[in-house]
Amino acid sequence: MKPATKASLLLLCSATLFCGAENYQKPPKAVLDVLNAPVTPMLSLNPTQTFAVQAQPVRYPPIAELSQPMLRIAGMRINPKSNGLHNTVFNSSLTLRKIPEGAEIKVDLPPNGKFSGAHWSADGLHFAFTNSTQAGTELWIGDTTGKTHKVEGVRVNGVLAGGGGGRGGAPVSNDVQWMPDNKTLLVELVKPNRGAAPVEAATPTGPHVQESLGGAAPAVTHEDMLQTPHDEDLFVYYATSQLATVDLASGKVTPVGKAGIVSSVRISPGGKDLLVTTLHKPFSYLEGANAFPKEIEVWDLTGKVLHKVASVPIADKVPINGVMTGPRSVQWRASEPATLLWVEALDQGDLKNQVPFRDKIVTLKAPFTGEPREVYKTGQRFTGIQMAARSGMALVEDSERKTRRVRTFQIDLDKPEQEARLIWSRNQQDRYHDPGTPMTRTLPNGSPAILQDGDSIFLSGPGSSPTGDHPFLDRFNLATKQSERLFQSDNDHYETAVALLDEHGGRFLTRRESPTQPPNYYLRRPGGSAVAVTRFADPQPSIRGIHKELVKYKRDDGVDLSFTLYLPPDYKQGTRLPTLVWAYPYEYNDAATASQVSGSTQRFTEMTGYSELFFALDGYAVLDNAAMPVVGDPDVVNDHYLDQIIVDAKAAIDKAVEMGVTDRARVGVGGHSYGAFMTENLLAHCDLFKAGIAESGAANRTLTPFGFQSERRTIWQAPDVYLKMSPFMYADKIKAPLLLIHGEADDNDGTWPIQSQRMYEAVRGNGGTVRLVFLPFEAHGYRGKETIEHVLWEKFEWFDKYVKSRGNDGSQ
Repeated sequence: MKPATKASLLLLCSATLFCGAENYQKPPKAVLDVLNAPVTPMLSLNPTQTFAVQAQPVRYPPIAELSQPMLRIAGMRINPKSNGLHNTVFNSSLTLRKIPEGAEIKVDLPPNGKFSGAHWSADGLHFAFTNSTQAGTELWIGDTTGKTHKVEGVRVNGVLAGGGGGRGGAPVSNDVQWMPDNKTLLVELVKPNRGAAPVEAATPTGPHVQESLGGAAPAVTHEDMLQTPHDEDLFVYYATSQLATVDLASGKVTPVGKAGIVSSVRISPGGKDLLVTTLHKPFSYLEGANAFPKEIEVWDLTGKVLHKVASVPIADKVPINGVMTGPRSVQWRASEPATLLWVEALDQGDLKNQVPFRDKIVTLKAPFTGEPREVYKTGQRFTGIQMAARSGMALVEDSERKTRRVRTFQIDLDKPEQEARLIWSRNQQDRYHDPGTPMTRTLPNGSPAILQDGDSIFLSGPGSSPTGDHPFLDRFNLATKQSERLFQSDNDHYETAVALLDEHGGRFLTRRESPTQPPNYYLRRPGGSAVAVTRFADPQPSIRGIHKELVKYKRDDGVDLSFTLYLPPDYKQGTRLPTLVWAYPYEYNDAATASQVSGSTQRFTEMTGYSELFFALDGYAVLDNAAMPVVGDPDVVNDHYLDQIIVDAKAAIDKAVEMGVTDRARVGVGGHSYGAFMTENLLAHCDLFKAGIAESGAANRTLTPFGFQSERRTIWQAPDVYLKMSPFMYADKIKAPLLLIHGEADDNDGTWPIQSQRMYEAVRGNGGTVRLVFLPFEAHGYRGKETIEHVLWEKFEWFDKYVKSRGNDGSQ
């Protein structure tokens, strides 16, 4: 479906049928006031922990921003005007703060900018950032006085830069990196003198053909793949970049090597070598750019190839749950000037092959003329490595899919003959026994390394427990495997360790919040009191009266469940309210992990986006994050999916009714993505709910034939499961009114917009009450200001009509 240009496309079926475009609507003023409140700031510390950048992200860009030109090719979305990614998070302002004093320093910025996050130099004295404009992406450099300047003549290429958005602001990607000398930047530039973009021929020269000559090659349903030779030309044009160094003092730009499709570049710790990955043809029409053929090479700073690590073929026949053969996870060893480290599969990349070891880790020192040295073999599939900055100590993690067992071993990269020591082994979903994640420091080349103090490292963890999360900071002795707790959040706050301000753990920065106190940063010492670094005000004081409570209960088979209950600010004890159950199902191997509590009621509530929590302002009880575990053997857990989500849903409603807050006759259900799939299934297979809201879901599993979520059987191996789990196949059973909402530009594997289109047609064709809202230019998650407002309006209107107004029939 072609995106609409001015309004959401709305389809409604009840007694009559309406199809057409409607103007964007707005929710009530009380909701708008909360929605438009400023973002609670987050800080990005420099490597020396002496300054931080406080960014102001644009939370809801106007729909005009989302409607900028977009090329959907090679598994990505490119904005041809900026030569970067489309629909990225950007900041409207940047502010410096002195740490730990917290004093603000104004940053000089151009007006109406769209700024990235800050790339700090290793000495913490300078930061670089980009500014996206209609003429391209500019490079700017600032210092700790707040003064900035644009580097003239530079256009940054952000197409393959990576990075990810987040609540803290715009992404910090790899298109701009500091060299270890703190005086030079390595930048990916738009290819100079590349000419005009390719123009598609008005008349095709022939058909577009794909061919497979045998050999199994299962592929998931990716979005935005290449489809034509013209798409290939566009990808080459926009993705090709020129590596160059930029001198901090003079602004001189020096090209490094030839232009190419650079997908990754990593600076060696010594600063004299570059690990460069480039892509080349033949491209895949079934996989994204990350699966294209690639050359992995070591360059010097002139672009001369010193060593070819690997020529990697197109990754279009990787087994399901498998990995590619040959070198992967290629990186620099942290504690040496120029030593490569990578991983290779020992089982041909296929878990079906029974072997004593799954992967091996090898290293190769400069000048890269010898044979790679094997340093470790993993018994399960390699999932990651973290290295120390000043020694050969490294922590290697491997995992086993079926048991969800994750193990962490300590190895010595300098002494591979030394036996690895098992440090931790646990079920990946076992939150109660999560030991935490090692705190890191940033090396001069920009890479993270484990912060080590003698035999000890520092661990920051969630501190999950039956009473909720209580984050902690531990000093962990690798030799004795004993932990010393330096800090843990108390029962009245939610407080996390953000950074260590010295290498011995004597001072650290935390971020603390409570139900009545917005998140702020504090300076702490072990056993000492907190000293405020920031004093951010409550951005949404009008919602502080909302009641929030962790509720625990059991389902019929004894599995412990929980939800977080939200009640309106003016709630009167004993009043039964219309209720929204909002959930997302997860699969678990056993009841013990399925029963664990997640989250914390001590978090500061902020209502953002199209959150279900806004229903508390419309007179509803909200059972948020209602546990929907599906427990069983991971190979066949979905054989009992429907039975379990129904008993999960019934248990939540029964508990809320027992508490006296829910009117059983007025309960609705909703969810996003797999939660939408759950919603449609609940409406098709039980009569617990009066209406449902399904956002960006996938109702027909025959359209995801090679697996979905944790399901790894194909439809040809388990056809009954695929059909039984597909609410599309039971559309004739859906009698409760169903609101379908979907981004017209959904970018998530499996949840193509056609899923909601066909579900709408199926329910409508069988006489059900259903409304389909397609959101122009929106992806899997919705961002546009007008969109957010309209989605909230749609949800309120639907539930007010079909849930709230149904009245109390007296049955509890």
